[in-house]
Amino acid sequence: MTEARFTLTLPDLSHDGANALASALEENIRLDPMAITINETDEARALWEVVLYFETGEEAEAARAVDGLGQGQIAPMPQQDWVRQSLEGLAPVTAGRFFLHGSHDRHRRRPGGIALEIDAGTAFGTGHHGTTEGCLMALDRILKRRLPANILDVGCGTGVLAIAAAKATGRPALASDIDPEAVKVTLANAALNGVKPLIGSFVAAGLSHPRIAGAGPYDLIFANILARPLVALATGLARVLRPGGDLILSGLTLEQMRWIEAVYESRGLVLASRITRGNWATLVFTRAQKQKRPGGRTPGRLLLAGSRGAGWELDC
Repeated sequence: MTEARFTLTLPDLSHDGANALASALEENIRLDPMAITINETDEARALWEVVLYFETGEEAEAARAVDGLGQGQIAPMPQQDWVRQSLEGLAPVTAGRFFLHGSHDRHRRRPGGIALEIDAGTAFGTGHHGTTEGCLMALDRILKRRLPANILDVGCGTGVLAIAAAKATGRPALASDIDPEAVKVTLANAALNGVKPLIGSFVAAGLSHPRIAGAGPYDLIFANILARPLVALATGLARVLRPGGDLILSGLTLEQMRWIEAVYESRGLVLASRITRGNWATLVFTRAQKQKRPGGRTPGRLLLAGSRGAGWELDC
């Protein structure tokens, strides 16, 4: 796997400034870093930095030539597992009933709730990012009113969302990603967290893979990716969501939130809730239950409505 060997560091920022800059850099098509992180450098002075990682010094120099990055500092990286090094010191994260931690914090597991051990590695999604945390909070809220049975995680990264859903429900979950390394990491994390028999992970671009098409429709779908892929997948995701199901979307900034809402509402979905963490948004959409035919109920089906608008259809 390709490794980052040079960094471009933009120091002495506020926390909000570092978050805003990192988000802007991720959207800048003139840049192509392998990763972008924000790190606290001085707790007393509340100073943070943004670090961009590149394979070569030439790529780092080209990035520094972009407007506004001229003061960035380029440095070679030590030969070490830099992903693990950068995340190992992060504290555990609590998101509703879920408690995420690395192996170095295994002793800090709390009684009750659902513990998820996800180490820093070569795929996105340890729970420390606002998008992953928002998705877990959304899942926690859904579990308070119903138990999803058919689960899909599109763009699974480390598999944390599929694993969390499988542990909470005891139901199987499909987890797809375009990156073979992400699939490898997902299966390893599923085994580590005791749900490997419940997780089906495989390489897939979009929703056309036979395993995704054959297992639908789904009553819970995660898509924690980026705004543009979310737009491209909108029609397909709406089609494979079961009536009454929940679609959890993230990977988008606050500025992109209204755009994504409009796209998915135009596909007939209803916005159920928003969760924001810093500059990141998580959106939860539902698909309306099937309606009765005018003049009487649908022959052969009985619709029972609950107090929150949820419903169950029974053969009769």
